[in-house]
Amino acid sequence: MQTAFVFPGQGSQTVGMGKALAEAFSAARQVFAEVDSALGQNLSALMFEGPEAELTLTANAQPALMAVSLAATRVLEAEAGLDIARDARFVAGHSLGEYSALAAAGALTIDDAARLLRIRGDAMQRAVPVGVGAMAAIIGLDFAQVSAIAAQAASDLRAQGAICQAANDNGGGQVVISGTKAAVERAMELAKAGGAKRALPLPVSAPFHCALMQPAADAMAAALEGIEIKAPKAPLVANVSATALQDPAAIRASLVAQVTGAVRWRESVLYIADHGVAHFIEIGSGKVLSGLIRRIAEGATSVSIGAPADVEAFKTARVP
Repeated sequence: MQTAFVFPGQGSQTVGMGKALAEAFSAARQVFAEVDSALGQNLSALMFEGPEAELTLTANAQPALMAVSLAATRVLEAEAGLDIARDARFVAGHSLGEYSALAAAGALTIDDAARLLRIRGDAMQRAVPVGVGAMAAIIGLDFAQVSAIAAQAASDLRAQGAICQAANDNGGGQVVISGTKAAVERAMELAKAGGAKRALPLPVSAPFHCALMQPAADAMAAALEGIEIKAPKAPLVANVSATALQDPAAIRASLVAQVTGAVRWRESVLYIADHGVAHFIEIGSGKVLSGLIRRIAEGATSVSIGAPADVEAFKTARVP
């Protein structure tokens, strides 16, 4: 059975994530120690004990989620014989999850992934003053419909310098928009008038994955210049193109482009499924991607691995 390994993005964080893995497995403890050392911060204590408000800060949540994903990956390698080069047809990650996917596949070191995600989180938070931007989830319309609505909202408020874009195509009729606050609110009105089941503002600290993030994209371009990226052991299905990449230069460019570009998750899952993969394994905190995958790809199966019991289930399933 061909398998894809996928890695969650922001929103999947929760206080206590990774703690049970650390208590049960030395391989997990080693990853958390590496990340703490790379950042010069006891991030693992924040992950295990909170407070939630501090963990949720973008600059903390992004490397923390990567740390849990890589801890679980290293445990699977040590305890269950996981070999990404042998076992993965593709890897993919949702937004920051691309860094987790690349580290799991050997394209980035854990240290570099942690430092890059700290830079990315800081830069994304600084790019737009609080209150200027917004994001919203549009339920019940497809990506093309929402993209047109976002463009119309930005056009309606062009005199105000408005920006509004479809930022995440999550599948299952859920598309997230991002941009200046007034334009997002206008798009929500247009979406409801255009047949959306719901239009919900999201409690985010910045408008991610839109043109307002250009300063953060510039920061990531500079940060990535000094980082070695190797060819991943399994192809990365990239957010911005929804196609497989293995060339380090192409991956570097894609990581910069994804800061302002849409997360084309629905298309990425369909690309993977169209290439013969029917089984997905989500590695890290939560089960968000597993739920989305089952709604996107007909007949696909998906499991989540983020706790010791999940590791044991994975080991049992691999026994002939």
